[in-house]
Amino acid sequence: GVSGSGKTTMVLESLIPGLEAALNGETLPEHVKNVSAEGISHVKLIDASPIGINIRSTVATYANVHDELRKIYAKTDDAKRMKYKAKDFSYNTGNLRCPACDGTGQITLDVQFLPDVDVVCPECKGSRYAKAAWQVCYEKEPGKRYSLPQMMAMDVNTALQAAGDWKVVRQRLEVLRDLGLGYLTLGQPTSTMSGGEIQRVKLASELHKEGNLYILDEPTTGLHEKDVETLLSLLRRLVVQRNTVV
Repeated sequence: GVSGSGKTTMVLESLIPGLEAALNGETLPEHVKNVSAEGISHVKLIDASPIGINIRSTVATYANVHDELRKIYAKTDDAKRMKYKAKDFSYNTGNLRCPACDGTGQITLDVQFLPDVDVVCPECKGSRYAKAAWQVCYEKEPGKRYSLPQMMAMDVNTALQAAGDWKVVRQRLEVLRDLGLGYLTLGQPTSTMSGGEIQRVKLASELHKEGNLYILDEPTTGLHEKDVETLLSLLRRLVVQRNTVV
């Protein structure tokens, strides 16, 4: 129906609360007569509401890629020699985070009589990592070595070429690429993304899970016609491949 016909109200105030009540064995809302949650484990609303509003949330963390990368780099010969564990590669709490900016990639300048100004950290150049992290590299093939800070600076398309045989990482990056987000860098803060990008990253972070019902709230708003077709094509493939309900 046309805008204002009640579609969003029906979904947000009736369908989702009804399904969640059914899944949790609770009483249905008074205005919901009946609803079936057969074959559904979780209900996921994919909308354009902000994600990871702080600077520490990135494309890689939200898409469940960064934890996998930390595990991979912890298994390299360099990491074993230097006795680094996966937790050390966290730019939030790890020993390899930049000490100057505490892993945020930026510092705040206190300008008298004016609002504070955020600038790129002069120590790590925005990478979030200390110099020692650049010394731990994964060698895909002779002459091609990549540190984790280098990986985080790559866009999704480039990272896929560098990922080698990292099965889980490749699967999750391929979903981002197929959603038309191959241009995003892994280290890009989620707070800088548009509403359309936010929706697609949210969808990418969920698609490795089973038994979910995905409800997309106006997913094509602001998208170019080509991007719309890319999104619809992926959703059609998901329905066929995984019997996903969208």
